Amino acid sequence: MIETFIWLLGFQFCGEVLARSLGLPVPGAVIGMLLLFIILLLRQGVPAALRQHVPTLMTHMSLLFIPAGVGILAFWPLLSAHPLAMAAVLLLATLSTFVVTLLAMHWLSRPREPQS
Repeated sequence: MIETFIWLLGFQFCGEVLARSLGLPVPGAVIGMLLLFIILLLRQGVPAALRQHVPTLMTHMSLLFIPAGVGILAFWPLLSAHPLAMAAVLLLATLSTFVVTLLAMHWLSRPREPQS
């Protein structure tokens, strides 16, 4: 499990460093997960530690919604002042997530040529 945390937190750290040093408007965690995805593609496989322990961590993903709930409560006056804009953002974010997931699944599930 420690190796899994090193993988995940290491890439999150790299993403945070990139986001802050380059002034990117993307969260460092998102950049870190993109970097991890690219590395896994280049490796053409998932390390055993990640394959074994990430499913266990995924069962606790609901904990990630706690900061989002706190953010909603903290910024409620701002959010309630712009309900149409919030609805549009939520709709676009949800639809774009569906489309990206669909495209990724389509790309990952296509038949691959055997490597020689």
